[in-house]
Amino acid sequence: MLDTIETTLREQCGLVKDRPIVAGVSGGPDSLCLMSVLRKTGYRIIVAHFNHKLRADSDADANVVEQTAARLNIASVIESGNVREFAETENLSIEEAARTLRYRFLMEQARRFRAQAVAVGHTADDQVETVLMHFLRGAGLSGLKGMTHRTIIKTFDPEIPIVRPLLDIWREETVVYCAANGFRPRHDPSNASLDFFRNRLRHLLIPALESYNPRFREVVWRTSRSLAGDHEIVAQALAEAWKTCVVQESADFVAFDSSALGKRPVGLQRNLIRHAIELIRPDELDIGFTALDRAAQFINDPKQSIRMDISGELHLLREGLLIYVVAGDATLPVERWPQMPDEASTIPLKIPGSVPLSGGWKLNCERWNIASLAMEQARANDDPFQVWLDANGISDALELRVRQDGDRFQPLGMDGHEMKISDFFINVKLAKRARDRWPLLCMGEKVVWVPGYRPAHPFRLTESTKQALYFSLTRG
Repeated sequence: MLDTIETTLREQCGLVKDRPIVAGVSGGPDSLCLMSVLRKTGYRIIVAHFNHKLRADSDADANVVEQTAARLNIASVIESGNVREFAETENLSIEEAARTLRYRFLMEQARRFRAQAVAVGHTADDQVETVLMHFLRGAGLSGLKGMTHRTIIKTFDPEIPIVRPLLDIWREETVVYCAANGFRPRHDPSNASLDFFRNRLRHLLIPALESYNPRFREVVWRTSRSLAGDHEIVAQALAEAWKTCVVQESADFVAFDSSALGKRPVGLQRNLIRHAIELIRPDELDIGFTALDRAAQFINDPKQSIRMDISGELHLLREGLLIYVVAGDATLPVERWPQMPDEASTIPLKIPGSVPLSGGWKLNCERWNIASLAMEQARANDDPFQVWLDANGISDALELRVRQDGDRFQPLGMDGHEMKISDFFINVKLAKRARDRWPLLCMGEKVVWVPGYRPAHPFRLTESTKQALYFSLTRG
């Protein structure tokens, strides 16, 4: 066993021997075995025990851990917490409350002792139970692969990993190890209670399935190993797609390029959305296939509504060429759009000239005396933030300004039809939060150009144009 685990510690868990490890020890056979093999293989460990105070004899467990660690000359830290009170306060199950407080304690000790990792005693049996739990709840590949030897749970710590050196060892092997090495494990009677989902799997479902295949546990464990390899392939594809599809990410949102996202296979789209959710809300556990499939339909059908709820805390939002995964009422950025500076509602414009705007945007303007060249460039242009206009009829009284009540506009291509700027913004689906400070090129009350969209029909280039004005909005 020791040779196998030493290889696992080095290769799968990624541990080194010159930095300490915090070992979570409950007093059961798995965790006592973990403590012993870490010591025998030469790793520096600090034993950490969290007393959940859920049983009358829980103090005895703490005493056994402390005394065993002392006998082996291993430092130990023992703490306790009121799990029932925490569960009621946070509206959690007893299982989830106990897990949360336990891992918080373990990570606190890891930070305190500057440990390289927190080691826990999950075995191959725990892996089988975990895979079955995920299968019954409808998990995808990431759930069916089960636990890994090394993982980071960001809700507890964004940098310190949790390692599981015994993940390839069966529970009965740890019992035999403890007996052979003189340990007397404590047995938690709650592990026999059928009130808990995992216990019902362990004591009812798995034995029933073993009546069909006596090697059922081994089959599930091997399957999880196989799926873990498949998941690595998916994870690599996901990482490559993430680089291409994600425009911006923060603690509360992830913004995707809708065109790039729409070109990905549906399965990859679902995984990209799942990954975004995991980054924004790592504790969101109820996002299943149905919600992710609806998200994929939203991505691939631009005619759908601009918003789709994923859960009570999360939604998808379509804004122009972007699709956001958003948590709650997060404040989304406006930097990707040109916006008038907060201190100015009007800025006079000189030609040639340059005007700085918010978010690093800048308007440049110049005169072109060769009208044919301007016409050629305009016809080939596909950048909505560039425009060539007929200088005839455009006075020097040009300005950039925000929209005003009653502003009207004759968009190019609508045969001189006039419409309100407010209606135009709605038609082009400009996000509400960008409308009030959107820069408009105006001459008095006339809107000459809506940057990013269209020039006004009366100022378009024609065959009779003698001189052109060129305007461009760029972001440095």
